[in-house]
Amino acid sequence: MFEFVVKGRVIKYGDDINTDDIIPGWWTVKTNELGRYAFWHLEGEGGFMEKVGKGFTIVVGGKHFGTGSSREHAPVALKQAGVKGICAEFFARIFFRNCINVGLPVIECRGITHKVKEGDTIKINFETGEIKNLTTGDVLYGTKVPPFLWEIINNGGLISHLKKKGR
Repeated sequence: MFEFVVKGRVIKYGDDINTDDIIPGWWTVKTNELGRYAFWHLEGEGGFMEKVGKGFTIVVGGKHFGTGSSREHAPVALKQAGVKGICAEFFARIFFRNCINVGLPVIECRGITHKVKEGDTIKINFETGEIKNLTTGDVLYGTKVPPFLWEIINNGGLISHLKKKGR
């Protein structure tokens, strides 16, 4: 069952992070261990998972986070690596929906990249939209996701959700 409130240290990326930055396409056919190769271009092999292992479990991104292909491999890689949630200035629509489909919580929040630094600890309440930087005390509000999408996340993603609904 999904927890509406998550807390973790921030791994921060800038604008225009595309799905190949998140998981290079060639890894999607070479391995099932996608989390190991998440952000391979930016963090090196295993570097991202090492950060997650140290409590860096919330990804913060800038504008156009998740642009590129429509493959679900990018949010799957982040979920496999241990990411609890993603907050970005705004997402590519297909990436946003793919996160919902695989059960990875996401929230958009204008100004987030100006209010958090890598390593800050933040708490996100996905139900209310409140994002609190526990390091600085700053509070922002993101765009709440509709309840029907939270039901999908809570059920573990779209496939699990449909199975529970008898479809």
